[in-house]
Amino acid sequence: MLVKTYAAAVHGVDAQTITVEINTGGNVAMGSQFYFMVGLPDSAVREGSQRIEAALKNSGFKMLRVRTVVNLAPADIRKEGSAYDLPIAIGYMAATDQLYCDHLDRYLIMGELSLDGSVRPIKGALPIAIQARKEKFKGIILPKANAREAALVNDLEVYGVENLREAVEFLSGDSNLQPVEVNTREEFFNNVNHYDVDFSDVKGQANIKRALELAAAGGHNAILIGPPGAGKTMLARRLSTILPPLSLHEALETTKIHSVSGVLPSDAALITTRPFRAPHHTISDVALVGGGTNPMPGEISLAHNGVLFLDELPEFKRSVLEVLRQPMEERRVTISRAKLSVEYPAGFMLIASMNPCPCGYYNHPDKECVCGPGVVKRYLSKISGPLLDRIDLHVEVTPVSYDELSSTERSSETSADIVTRVIRAREIQEERFKDHSSVYCNAHMPSRMVQEICQVSPAGIALVKKAMEKLQLSARAYDRILKVARTAADLSDSSEIKIEHLAEAIHFRSLDREGWAG
Repeated sequence: MLVKTYAAAVHGVDAQTITVEINTGGNVAMGSQFYFMVGLPDSAVREGSQRIEAALKNSGFKMLRVRTVVNLAPADIRKEGSAYDLPIAIGYMAATDQLYCDHLDRYLIMGELSLDGSVRPIKGALPIAIQARKEKFKGIILPKANAREAALVNDLEVYGVENLREAVEFLSGDSNLQPVEVNTREEFFNNVNHYDVDFSDVKGQANIKRALELAAAGGHNAILIGPPGAGKTMLARRLSTILPPLSLHEALETTKIHSVSGVLPSDAALITTRPFRAPHHTISDVALVGGGTNPMPGEISLAHNGVLFLDELPEFKRSVLEVLRQPMEERRVTISRAKLSVEYPAGFMLIASMNPCPCGYYNHPDKECVCGPGVVKRYLSKISGPLLDRIDLHVEVTPVSYDELSSTERSSETSADIVTRVIRAREIQEERFKDHSSVYCNAHMPSRMVQEICQVSPAGIALVKKAMEKLQLSARAYDRILKVARTAADLSDSSEIKIEHLAEAIHFRSLDREGWAG
């Protein structure tokens, strides 16, 4: 008897419908193989036969010794993971007359089976649910742990099951299992922009706060340079709180990536705050950009629509840092293999921090640097010029004084105060770039557009020229200065780039100054 059920395979951040065909019939000799699986299954899918057999028996059903062929179509797409257990088990029971259901074609089914018949969570529930609605399925049956995530998709009945028997009883009409309902907009607006940290927690450091406000307003990448304990990490972790709140579209896009990676929090159906990812400096290039034998999103994709924080930047392997260059420009990463190519979004803000030298005290106001001649320059040379070329703000972080640190008064400005100005600046940029689909904020302007938009008065040109000559700034600093100055002007609601905006932008180009590292 031939029965078809429907499942899905996730490629990149999208899903594709898979038809699970189960054909049973004909006796087999004792000791001979009776279960065959075709359609490019990987090891996890093939091993499912053992899980399915145990789950059936422990749920009160039978695994009959009849010739059984399972085909996962289309057969030229590789099937990966253990989420095909439940649709195969359901199809097998229907094919062996243990389940009577004439509407299997109305549901897309996914789930991993435990040996006791319980259904374990899967990855990619949200893109699978989106595909189910696209293919006009009536509903989707999947693990209860993934039900709220899948229920974000409107016009689709989502049934969460805890075990195989519950799924069988629902399909046979012996259960009154109710679909899970989630009000997507209510879920989003009730939780959007709720953070555990705030800029009001930071004492002193007004200069660095201003730099991060510029970074948030213009989408600029930044690097914080300072001694240990100066507050670089604490400040970086609060950058997400002053970025504009996620839109519903961005929240769904971000949730899809986290769902595919299997890192979506169990108590959250929707990502409602900007991601903040801080990988350790021992990370590999594949873990950072994505890939692997079975391609998965990397840290830069998990940071999409949020912040990627690289602490102790010179300690990262050079090969790891170099692979960042193209995704930073294109805002996406493409993983190519011989038989497939997947694309992941990677629109992140890069915030890095570093000590100025191996001992950490170069240019410290109180402590003496003990690094030998040339050591500082060699330390900084671990960061390539092309990577620094993509970082607009170089911010020197100095230690907080005892008086500021011991003060019991909280900062007057909260993240909510700052984000109001940031949102206003982003609105100005949105209007400015409305005819340029690939440009979202000032940091993304190509050189040609910089010359058109960042018009400077003769006095401003003279200031930049004098600064470049006196401070011996490199040529690559010129465009960066104009972009940051344009953001400073937007924050002050000025249509023109004034002298003070240029001066502020020049101030944040420390690493371009000739002789800064001795």
